[in-house]
Amino acid sequence: MGASAPTVEQFLASLPTDRRAALAAVRDTINSRLPAGYEETMQYGMISWIVPASRLAATYNGQPLALASLGSQKQHMALYLMSVYGDQRLGSWFRDAYRAAGKKLDMGKACVRFKTLDALPLDVIGEVIARVSVDAYVAVYEASRSQAVKPVPIAERGAPPASAGKQATRRTAARRAGTATKRAVPTKAGPAPRKPARSAIKRRG
Repeated sequence: MGASAPTVEQFLASLPTDRRAALAAVRDTINSRLPAGYEETMQYGMISWIVPASRLAATYNGQPLALASLGSQKQHMALYLMSVYGDQRLGSWFRDAYRAAGKKLDMGKACVRFKTLDALPLDVIGEVIARVSVDAYVAVYEASRSQAVKPVPIAERGAPPASAGKQATRRTAARRAGTATKRAVPTKAGPAPRKPARSAIKRRG
């Protein structure tokens, strides 16, 4: 069943024994430190902790906003910490605390990859979860969305903006002016005529 499992319990039951134990331990850590207001569910084939629609109805993709997700991939297990991705200060703290715990961090922008439970500092995982309240997380999300640039519809991408046309016109005029200047510059003069020899001057006299 795996990624298609409709419930957390069914998802865990479908995993190999070692992965089931590891993910269950990480799940317990997160649930024990999870701030009030989040909900645990299955999302995108992973155990996810989300902001419910009753708190945040409008998101960029129409799906509940996830704080964290926990999944089983082909080559590793993965913990996705979206709060770390969206907050540089929290991200810096998390990376420093992770390494200070004596663990080797294998991380992308938000995904912490691990193959065994021992590779994770569970106290650091619990702390990074506990640091982000629902209200704070929603505020950061809404602020980032208000600053985001809306994508331009494909139909409007065919014609360049007016400013681009003006810049192109100026570049063309500059090239033409440069060409005209080159043409106006006289060619290099040839060698000066040689003076007649002195003997020839005397004979003329």
